[in-house]
Amino acid sequence: MPANSPKIEIRAPLGPYYDAHCHYQDSRLSSWFAERGSEVEGFGIRKAVVNGTKPEDWADVAKLASKYEYVIPSYGLHPWFVNEGFGDAIKELERLLKSRTYPIGEIGLDRWIQGYDIELQKVAFISQLRLAKLYEVPVAIHCLRAWGMLLKILQEEGPIESGFLLHSYGGPAEMIPDFLEIGACFSISGYFALEGKERKREAFRAVPLERLLVETDCPDMLGPQTVCPARLGERVNGPSNIGGVYEFAAGLFGVPSLEFRDAIEANFLQLFGRWVS
Repeated sequence: MPANSPKIEIRAPLGPYYDAHCHYQDSRLSSWFAERGSEVEGFGIRKAVVNGTKPEDWADVAKLASKYEYVIPSYGLHPWFVNEGFGDAIKELERLLKSRTYPIGEIGLDRWIQGYDIELQKVAFISQLRLAKLYEVPVAIHCLRAWGMLLKILQEEGPIESGFLLHSYGGPAEMIPDFLEIGACFSISGYFALEGKERKREAFRAVPLERLLVETDCPDMLGPQTVCPARLGERVNGPSNIGGVYEFAAGLFGVPSLEFRDAIEANFLQLFGRWVS
């Protein structure tokens, strides 16, 4: 592996680890979780925020949460799945929140996908932001090639008192102070350890440690030299990689492993602590 690409190694679990953003309900992981989901705590994971992306997978997120105590369920309409009928999804999301409060996510804006309708995405995003404010829950935000629009919306909509997470932040370093000013937290994944991600790594250095979280975003955002769950294929990320992401991020920030772990725990509890017992 090229020398300028940080190495991710799987080490014996130190724990507790907190995965701020993942998709355990994804079809690429479902069979593994059905057979071996009880192993996740053995990887050192205390809690993982499992993000739904559309009504069709929200039930799968709920099933995981009912089966495994380490799962914090989160529900949202991802910008990839916004269409003309998105209003029904928003109504269903509010029904869920009325029965019990959950984080909202994954939601956001995306100009990277083909055939996007940014205006529909914007309306769906703002609708979900307002639900988060109404029910006082944090939000997990996805953004690709729409950072200026995202910042403007967040500024205009006013503070989200319960906080928000810019997951796998890929925006420019110069925008980080603006997002920090309105309360953003930022999560880093093993993907940023790949060769060619030097500028993204440098951007993360502008994030104060007290605003940083760690994520796998599994089954995606696979980093270098990471381990995939058995029988899932070489390009599928799994929960066992959380320790490696912690080690990579601790090295990037120049913080000893145990000190880094404690800082991330405090940050996670600040944002998601009401769902941690």
